[in-house]
Amino acid sequence: MSDAGERPSVDSDAWAKACAEDLEAEKARRRARDGAEPGSAAEEFRKLFEAVADKVSGLKSPLAGMAAQSAVQQFVNQAKAAVEPVIERNPQVFDHLAAAGNELLAAYRSAVEGQERRWTREEPGRPEKGDPRDEGPGPGESIDLD
Repeated sequence: MSDAGERPSVDSDAWAKACAEDLEAEKARRRARDGAEPGSAAEEFRKLFEAVADKVSGLKSPLAGMAAQSAVQQFVNQAKAAVEPVIERNPQVFDHLAAAGNELLAAYRSAVEGQERRWTREEPGRPEKGDPRDEGPGPGESIDLD
């Protein structure tokens, strides 16, 4: 029997290894289900642009005459001609834009989480939950449904 103070030897990286294995297994499942992983931000933008252009070009309305459909097709072709060189010459710009978007999202989440913590924390002098004087939340306070 071992001493109460003794600890069995534990691989300090076991958790990290297990997480990495789980992540790889999840990626493999998603690749099998969805196909290839997404490409660079520039490739994904090109795919999005082409899908939107195809959808807009494919819209056929009986109210819009041939001239309107021709104008839409011409607009789509001009937009493709303008966007393709930008994507080809500066693919890293889209990676930077994607990273900037992620940073903005993280900043927004941080602000919202901080505000939620302020809304939900108990403040001194405020009646405790279940106190007969607790008449519900005041203006700008969240409602606890528990």
